Amino acid sequence: MSPEEKMQRIDALFSHVWMVRTFLKHSEEAEEDDELCEVHRELYDVMHALGPAFAANDTAAYFKQLGKKKTKFRKAVELFEDIQPEVSGHMNFRMAKTSLRNAYEEILRVDSE
Repeated sequence: MSPEEKMQRIDALFSHVWMVRTFLKHSEEAEEDDELCEVHRELYDVMHALGPAFAANDTAAYFKQLGKKKTKFRKAVELFEDIQPEVSGHMNFRMAKTSLRNAYEEILRVDSE
């Protein structure tokens, strides 16, 4: 896979992360839970940082920025996995956790190819 194809695939996977982030941000639970707010803010920060390089089709800048944001991304995923059962056991939150984890792992897989 070329660097451009990898960037396109990773960006497509980030669309799933964006939907989880949007769900969390607009949930009633986010109004009362600082850690949940931290998750959606950190996810936004990761995706926002990648936007300019993606828009410019600058694969070198994109992957450099992704490298800088991997730890923050991982920590946000792990934090959500840790707090999700306390925040809500509703199917929507359980599926959001699964979706976020799957997107994260696939992004890492594509990046490492």
